[in-house]
Amino acid sequence: MIPTSLKAPPPPLVAYPKTLTSIAASVGGLALFLIFASVLLVSRPIGSTVRGYFYGGVDRSVGFYPLESNLPISGLNDTQRYGNGISGSMKSTESAQPDPSSVGVPGKLGEYAKANETSVGVPRKPGESALPDEPVKPDESGIEVPKKPGESAKPGESDVNRQSKSDTRQEVATTVPSASPASGNVSQTGSIDSGCDLYHGKWVFDSNGPLYTNNSCPVLTQMQNCQGNGRRDKDYENWRWKPAQCDLPRLDAKKFLELMRGKTLAFVGDSVARNQMESMLCILWQASTKWVLLNVPGHRDPLHSPSYSAHEAFVEVPKNRGNKRMQRYYFKSTSTMIVRIWSSWLVDHTSEAIDFAPKGIDKLHLDAPDWNFMELILSFDVIVLSSGHWFAKQSVYILNNEIVGGQLWWPDKSRPMKVNNVEAFGISVETIVTAMATHQNYTGLTILRSYSPDHYEGGAWNTGGSCTGKVKPLVDGELVENGFTNVMHEKQVAGFNRAIKKQTNKSKVRLMDITQAFGYRHDGHPGPYRSPDPNKITKRGPDGRPPPQDCLHWCMPGPVDIWNEIVAEIISREFQDSRSSLS
Repeated sequence: MIPTSLKAPPPPLVAYPKTLTSIAASVGGLALFLIFASVLLVSRPIGSTVRGYFYGGVDRSVGFYPLESNLPISGLNDTQRYGNGISGSMKSTESAQPDPSSVGVPGKLGEYAKANETSVGVPRKPGESALPDEPVKPDESGIEVPKKPGESAKPGESDVNRQSKSDTRQEVATTVPSASPASGNVSQTGSIDSGCDLYHGKWVFDSNGPLYTNNSCPVLTQMQNCQGNGRRDKDYENWRWKPAQCDLPRLDAKKFLELMRGKTLAFVGDSVARNQMESMLCILWQASTKWVLLNVPGHRDPLHSPSYSAHEAFVEVPKNRGNKRMQRYYFKSTSTMIVRIWSSWLVDHTSEAIDFAPKGIDKLHLDAPDWNFMELILSFDVIVLSSGHWFAKQSVYILNNEIVGGQLWWPDKSRPMKVNNVEAFGISVETIVTAMATHQNYTGLTILRSYSPDHYEGGAWNTGGSCTGKVKPLVDGELVENGFTNVMHEKQVAGFNRAIKKQTNKSKVRLMDITQAFGYRHDGHPGPYRSPDPNKITKRGPDGRPPPQDCLHWCMPGPVDIWNEIVAEIISREFQDSRSSLS
């Protein structure tokens, strides 16, 4: 008998089946948890946000919530209100180095034009404001780093609600006669081939409101952000242009982008061209916003309280592909590009010394187009040209390599001056339009926007001129003719008509004649509301002198948006066989 202490120990219990069962149960439970969590995430706003972050559904450069919604904004920080990537993207337009390969034009692009050209001009007195048309440095213009915009919509009212109101209009007795010397010439040689005359009619009040608000557009130059700068009246945003024989369609951003599928629209010219380009971007920025009502019961935080209708925004933010030479915004859904190129006079210019004109003063070759953008026109399908206001600045005029005149400069009184600034403007228009109409390979559409009227009353921009206190369009009998505007418009139309008679290519050239109609809109300028400075002066001083103000550019939203509705109608008529509306 073997002693108990020497017996072999019993074999250990086998527990493997129980361990496998536990593992299987754990895995199954984890799987059920993951499925439940996935369903929960998909059903909540964070689900789509996560999906968008990794798969492109939501652009990471903008805030999650739309800029205009029914959500309370008092508790949001600046990033939540205005997005977290706007500032950087806007800065890249001016700071990025030119990339010839990104422009889409083969070969060397030549010398890059300065986006913020400066004018020599007449020296200003200390404290005197710059001419509103003059380009400003990036830190002064506000386009690179948008300031906090002021409230535009009424409390509790979203863009969607404002634009869904019934089309209630009030007419005002502001009419533009259908017969004028300029318009008569245009109708014979350069007006739209089909449809009614878009340029003669009246201004009507439209309670539907503007196509966007100053809060819903992140590319709005601060100087044109009138509501954000403290202007309190808003009716100037609601007046629409009504042609005498038809309706100008309200611009449908989605349909316009579809019309421009695979095409490029370029705005070329001065700061008023920038004003119009930004207006177009603000309108198109609204095109892809998808509003979804979310049912999120049980949440206690302000952003997801059941008492609010939360809206999730799927916004196709155009990609900023600009460089030092041009601003470019790309809408991926339709491969549409919106471009702006700076060109002060639209003709070739240099500051180098020529003959008796010293270095440092701008010399304009009135008989040569601005090659800085002419070499790019084959990349553009539609080009909108803007110029005129820089001809009030100091410059020298050259024809056939001979100095023939100047503005605010003519040192040798013994020499006869053959060309003044008004005549120089007419010659420059003929030159640039001729270049577009005779370019061997250009087949696009060129739209020459006529001279944009300013409304400095009682003086010029630097001599006490003012548009303060104007809150509605002028009516018949109130319009005071502006002699300089009239003669500039006349010379521009004459230059246009001479140019299109020389056309040799298959391109289309159209005159967008807005000068007379917009002469009634003295209410549409920023006036003294040019900056968000809370201490700015907005009223006349004790001596009656008005504060510095801008009566040249246009508030946004405002009358300038009508320009782009006219542009859209022109493009629609030209791109489609039969007349079709964008509304």
